[in-house]
Amino acid sequence: MISLLLLVVCVLFLISIIHVYWAFGGRWGAMVALPIKKGSQEPAFVPRKIGTLLVAFLLVVAASLLLIKGIYLRNVQEFNFFTLGCTVCAVVFLIRAIGDFKYVGFFKKIKHSQFARNDTWLYSPLCLLISLVYLFVLF
Repeated sequence: MISLLLLVVCVLFLISIIHVYWAFGGRWGAMVALPIKKGSQEPAFVPRKIGTLLVAFLLVVAASLLLIKGIYLRNVQEFNFFTLGCTVCAVVFLIRAIGDFKYVGFFKKIKHSQFARNDTWLYSPLCLLISLVYLFVLF
């Protein structure tokens, strides 16, 4: 299970690096990373630089919490900052996997874009897996 935990930590760090790349003007992968409005090819929203950097920072925090709680504090059972952080991350990634019932998640309604296909087969399952790894670390 430690290897799965380390894999998830690496994935979170990698996704964070990609967000920093996008924040500073990178284009690779950007067209399949945003949901598309129904009946058009326009993104449902255009993320700003500060928002993208905030997501990158939060992904680093999430990876760090998982690494610390899962490796260094795995035998510590009392409630602490790392337990709270991992609980929040588990809930956030589970909510992301379930989605907003429109553009993202397993229960999305708009499914015509490449993003929607990637979300169904990659992004949402990955978020569910990440959430389960957090839950495993917590219990």
